[in-house]
Amino acid sequence: MNIAVKNITLNNEVFTLTNQRAAFWKKEKALILSDLHIGKTAHFRKNGIALANHIMKSDLERLSVLIEYFQPEKFIVVGDLLHAGDNSDVDEFCSWRSQYPDLQFYLIKGNHDRLSAALEKKLCLNFKSDFLTIRDFTLIHDFDKKRPEFQITGHIHPGVVLNSSVKSIRLPCFVQTDNQLLLPAFSEFTGLDTKNIPKGGKFFVFTDAEIHEV
Repeated sequence: MNIAVKNITLNNEVFTLTNQRAAFWKKEKALILSDLHIGKTAHFRKNGIALANHIMKSDLERLSVLIEYFQPEKFIVVGDLLHAGDNSDVDEFCSWRSQYPDLQFYLIKGNHDRLSAALEKKLCLNFKSDFLTIRDFTLIHDFDKKRPEFQITGHIHPGVVLNSSVKSIRLPCFVQTDNQLLLPAFSEFTGLDTKNIPKGGKFFVFTDAEIHEV
């Protein structure tokens, strides 16, 4: 797996965007991502839609490579860690998580993150809240217009359409505005929203090999 990176500066802090749908905050030694939707494939299988479980395995493999690459101290999920509560995919995630006992695991709750006390304990979270403020940044699942500080968000699953004379393609992206960094959905088993994304921002579009600003 190839990791392509692009450094950007937000409020005098360096963030590294990657083509693997995650960002790294250098000063905080934090790997930040959003919308894993763990359990989505198992939920579909339970409801009679046959899906191979390699989809989540691929997501976890990418996570492992990013952890080896950046050596983070914090692993921050900006919402929608889960998709539909507890199921066999969650068991697999917890087994994967046990490989990194020293990695601090932070969850910013998203609209899919309905956690019972038992499930919260099972996930081995170090922190759980509706938002997290570090320095001049607030990490929150969906952008809150009432908050004045810079926000790092997810939820939208942002994408852009690139047109050529041959065809149009839809690609996931990061979006940077004056007061927001919108993260792509980490899971590859998600749709893309090309319409409800922030206006007037910079778009960082990525492929398997590189990141482009468009």
